[in-house]
Amino acid sequence: MEKLKLSLRCEHGVKCSPELRRRIKTAARAVLDAEAVQGPCELSVLLTDDEGIHVINKEYRDVDRPTDVLSFPLGDTDPATGRYLLGDMVLNVSRAQAQGAEYGHGAEHEISYLTVHSVLHLLGYDHVDEGPMKKEMRAREKAVMAVLEPDTRTEEA
Repeated sequence: MEKLKLSLRCEHGVKCSPELRRRIKTAARAVLDAEAVQGPCELSVLLTDDEGIHVINKEYRDVDRPTDVLSFPLGDTDPATGRYLLGDMVLNVSRAQAQGAEYGHGAEHEISYLTVHSVLHLLGYDHVDEGPMKKEMRAREKAVMAVLEPDTRTEEA
């Protein structure tokens, strides 16, 4: 059985290209490998834009603005398949493109980084304050990104 089953959905004119699918799946697998997650997993991803993520952010987090990525952990095992259900990731492709340009490393790198960030959230990492949890999460992000893209550096968010 495949280590990661990825369900990908696109809305608001975002294109679900094979390259984008590969990039997200590769980044998610890199996190699972780095975190030594055993067994098959499943991840659901929605690719959207500012408008789409704004609605979700308002509805589920009561935050009235768009963001770059949202993570909704499930942390359960599907009894029918035996797959560990990581949860849902909502990725704002327009924001990834803008941030990639702003940080100078491009949209592809930013999409990989946001995927790594989100999957770490789905595995229980958090960064609610400037304390040790945020430092630990940032260290894990950098370690995974160094494996994915050894010649680039990850911006601190």
